[in-house]
Amino acid sequence: MASTQIALRLRTTSSLLAKTVLSSPATFAAGSALLRHVPTSQLQKRYSSQWQNQGPPPSIFGGLPPVASNYFQKQRLPANTIIRFVPQQQAWIVERMGKFHRILDPGLAILVPIIDKIQYVKSLKENAIELPSQSAITADNVTLELDGILYIRIFDAYKASYGVEDAEYAVSQLAQTTMRSEIGQLTLDHVLKERANLNLNITAAINEAAQEWGVRCLRYEIRDIHAPEPVLKAMHRQVSAERSKRAEILESEGQRQAAINIAEGQKASVILASEAQKAQQINSAAGEAEAILLKAKATAKGIEEVAHAIKAHGGAAQGAVSLRVAEQYVEAFSQIAKKGNTIVIPSELGNLGSLISGAMGIYGKVKETQGRNMTEDSRVVEQAPQPAPSEYSTKKVDAPAKAAEEVVKSVEKDGAPLV
Repeated sequence: MASTQIALRLRTTSSLLAKTVLSSPATFAAGSALLRHVPTSQLQKRYSSQWQNQGPPPSIFGGLPPVASNYFQKQRLPANTIIRFVPQQQAWIVERMGKFHRILDPGLAILVPIIDKIQYVKSLKENAIELPSQSAITADNVTLELDGILYIRIFDAYKASYGVEDAEYAVSQLAQTTMRSEIGQLTLDHVLKERANLNLNITAAINEAAQEWGVRCLRYEIRDIHAPEPVLKAMHRQVSAERSKRAEILESEGQRQAAINIAEGQKASVILASEAQKAQQINSAAGEAEAILLKAKATAKGIEEVAHAIKAHGGAAQGAVSLRVAEQYVEAFSQIAKKGNTIVIPSELGNLGSLISGAMGIYGKVKETQGRNMTEDSRVVEQAPQPAPSEYSTKKVDAPAKAAEEVVKSVEKDGAPLV
């Protein structure tokens, strides 16, 4: 407690001494000109760098830091001229006899001389604070260099004046420590991927802590992230490997899809070919069946006509039939000679007369069989009841056909072909 009181007394004494030194017109003019051209942020950086490199400058009060910068900042405050005009988006804090009195709003303001003093001037505009580069360690022990920009605004001039010594400096320091803590909870991949979420988390943490300072953080933006050189090389190798992997996967997928398409095409081709072959076989079978049926109908029709002719014309028709049978018999032997190298020739082939007589004998057998069938049919007709006229005529017409079939069977049984 004693040391604290001594420090406060020394600081008060130094402040009074500075006021005494600057009370002369020349010194005051020089200080005012300096403050008009040099911003406060540059003064803070200049003095902070000097203290870091060379240590605190010597003073007559045992090494206490000089108060010239704070004093110069106070000299920029508006003087009490009884009538003042407060600019837009500014808040002036007025103290009466060293105690807070009121906050002057933009516009006309009237002050009491001597007892009223404009102690603080706060800008209510949005302010951008550039944060210097700083190091942070991620959850996977990677050291990163980050810098950012902080956007703040004072919403309560009273708290910003009496709640903290320097609101902007406090918020900037809070932003740096908050960023380090948030980076320490994430891995390098998450830091690179979730930069937007990281900015939101830092903004929320700053607003929670700076509520009592009358300052609100509007947003925080990480500008640059610098990783060590080995980490960058490893990331480049990882990206190259990932791209190669994707290329191989895409190529294999393309080959797989191409093989599937080719197999499906071959399958469809085989199915269509089999269906075409099936349709062709069905059509061929249907055509052959139709041809056989038509040929059988034509043969039956021809036999029926021959039977009618024999029945109608008698001997003349029988001679014509005999001649036709002989022609077909000879033609059959000529066809056998064309189709094969081995020919079976009957012994009677050397005698053309015997060949013709053999053919006539075949016709005789046909006639004999026909007569026998007609006799049997007449006996059946005598024994059976008289059928209807349509049935009787049908049986009479079919009798020659049956006789012809029996003759053909008997001839084929003897070994001679009949065409």
